[in-house]
Amino acid sequence: MRRILPLLAIAIAAPAAAQKRAPFTIEGTGQGFQTIDEAVQSIRMGTATILIAPGVYHQCTIQSGGHITFKAVTPGTAIFEGTACEDKAAFVLRGQSSVVDGIVFRKIAVGDGNGAGIRSEVGDLVVRNSMFLDNQEGILGGQPSGQKITIDHSTFAGLGQCDITPSCSHSIYLANLGSVTVTNSRFERGTGGHYVKLRTPRVTITDNSFDDTKGSKTNYMIDLSQGATGLIARNTFVQGARKENHSGLIVVSAEAKTYSAAGLRIEDNDASLAPGAPTNPAFVANMSGDQLAIGANRLGAGIRSYEVR
Repeated sequence: MRRILPLLAIAIAAPAAAQKRAPFTIEGTGQGFQTIDEAVQSIRMGTATILIAPGVYHQCTIQSGGHITFKAVTPGTAIFEGTACEDKAAFVLRGQSSVVDGIVFRKIAVGDGNGAGIRSEVGDLVVRNSMFLDNQEGILGGQPSGQKITIDHSTFAGLGQCDITPSCSHSIYLANLGSVTVTNSRFERGTGGHYVKLRTPRVTITDNSFDDTKGSKTNYMIDLSQGATGLIARNTFVQGARKENHSGLIVVSAEAKTYSAAGLRIEDNDASLAPGAPTNPAFVANMSGDQLAIGANRLGAGIRSYEVR
């Protein structure tokens, strides 16, 4: 069994108001701003990096254009808490591209149950070294384009719900016509929905840990709702006891057969059941009608390797 990845450390940061200097600075120019949105709007259609000082910020922003990198000066100390723009997310992104590096998003909730750290609406997105804690949703997005989204070395904990609205929210929920890559990240303590739910034709999900031991009302670890090709490998899964749906860990085409799943490789993963977890789930449940490429996976007692539904 591979070691479960540790949570990134969070330093307790002083409120932004206590800082003497402007907390949001444009790298290279030194131009400073008191709010994240002022910094974002100053960039317009340009390219820039916004350096974010340590602090707890009850702010949000909407990126409407340009190529913007949001970067914590010290990873884990720039914390956006409890505030959503457009009743969507702390960061609503619809520029040409966005990078989010080292930022913490926590305790974000809105009326429709989809309060997210990041809402990705337009443009490619890279998220790295970031944390999503106790929101309704971690990262949410949908765009009918060839959008490319990459998530790396990030933590998702205390996310998801199925109680506020009929449609659930999830730790990650993304839909586009391009690709989604999730690597070296940790998922734990889910509070509803799926840990990773994707509606995209190409996926890469590798070297992550899914620890559902303290989860509640959770569903699948990975839900490829409309099919997908790509690779799911070298992940560690621990299925918890308090599931809403324990029937499968990885489920393909549960809702539609929009994208071919032929040749989807699922290999070199570890999966086990936590004490008290219901037995007999399928590690992979395939509803696509396509032939998957299921390689060797190390499965604990009580887990069936494969099921066609």
